[in-house]
Amino acid sequence: MGRRGLFAGSLALGALAGGRWASVPAAAAALRRTAVPGTVPRLVPMRPHADQITDIKVCLRPFRAAGPRLDVERVGEKVVIHNYGHGGSGWSLSWGSAEMAVGKAAALSPRRVAVVGCGVIGLTTALTAQRAGLDVTIYTRDLLPHTRSVRANGSWTPDSRVALTAPAGPQFADTWERMARYSWKSYRDYLGLPGNPIDFRDSYVLSDTPFDAPESEPENPGHKGDYASTGMPQQSSEFASYGERIRDIIPAAELLSAQENPFSVPYARRAPLMIFNFGAYGHLLLSEFYQAGGRIVIREFHTPADMKTLPEPVIINCPGYAARDLWGDRSLIPVRGQTAWLPPQPDAAYGVRYKGASALSKSDGLMIQGFDMSGLGEMDGVGNSFEHADRSEAEKAIGIFENLFARFPAVQG
Repeated sequence: MGRRGLFAGSLALGALAGGRWASVPAAAAALRRTAVPGTVPRLVPMRPHADQITDIKVCLRPFRAAGPRLDVERVGEKVVIHNYGHGGSGWSLSWGSAEMAVGKAAALSPRRVAVVGCGVIGLTTALTAQRAGLDVTIYTRDLLPHTRSVRANGSWTPDSRVALTAPAGPQFADTWERMARYSWKSYRDYLGLPGNPIDFRDSYVLSDTPFDAPESEPENPGHKGDYASTGMPQQSSEFASYGERIRDIIPAAELLSAQENPFSVPYARRAPLMIFNFGAYGHLLLSEFYQAGGRIVIREFHTPADMKTLPEPVIINCPGYAARDLWGDRSLIPVRGQTAWLPPQPDAAYGVRYKGASALSKSDGLMIQGFDMSGLGEMDGVGNSFEHADRSEAEKAIGIFENLFARFPAVQG
């Protein structure tokens, strides 16, 4: 099982008291955490079938080995503050990243700022600038519903391929933690609102082998060294993992006993997972921006020099993967990801990860993604800029869950 699939589960190491659990299975004893009997809800089985596909979306995660770009530079008389390159963690880190970028802008005491880009990073940056008392105009080619942002998974994955350990250096861990904690706190303000823009789902991670079994490095037969020698990550072990730094605020996972496990797979654990419902959340963010007097200008930039014509003296640059061409930033590495969407299934409001694929029931559809079906771990999709839908990939991922739920017990409890 890869780090992404076990992020929440890896946080389940809090000790329980005394000898109360002396008779639990070895796997539970190793994790020192089990579900309280009777707390696993009766689950309605998902109905994943390839002939129900309504859409297939492909995103290119903007990965930088050193982590997100948050530096400042001048373009003519303009001050440009960068805020891009978050890998698979853009939705999760957006508010914390915005807080850092806007802090640098506010230190210059401008009255007006421009934000380039209207993906989730651009929009949260614009809102954060408004909350700091600044007059904000967004310049963008596409509005949020048509950006790469909404082709993503849309769940809390704050250290999903956000950096490589060595190039990012030890100082980035503190930066990451600041962004993650600020973002987590910010999202809590959106819980419980109409339309559930931000919500939690029980997420079940399933395995055919014990969770405490030693993990081996996924095979990558074509690797030729590491990032330092090739300019491209070669092994999953190069990617940074920071989840332990915020384990005090993230709900821990619970190992399910054989009696509590509703799936026909020997090992399962459950953890609450924060998710972003794109439709409701995006509409809310845009509404907030307009209500605070924000303006959006549809405009496409081809070179940094184009920004010299903007009337605002300070520009916060949030173009996502487009920065590779717009800014000539060859440090950006595409990481391809694809999601297949089936009709919503509100009666099955939970998520499942199994065999390198995930299924997540959201308000706008049942989303199924193959994130590591080839066994490459974090290397899956790295360097792949193919932005067209691959139906065979979607059908393979759906087939994993079609088979799983075909074996789902008819009666639980």
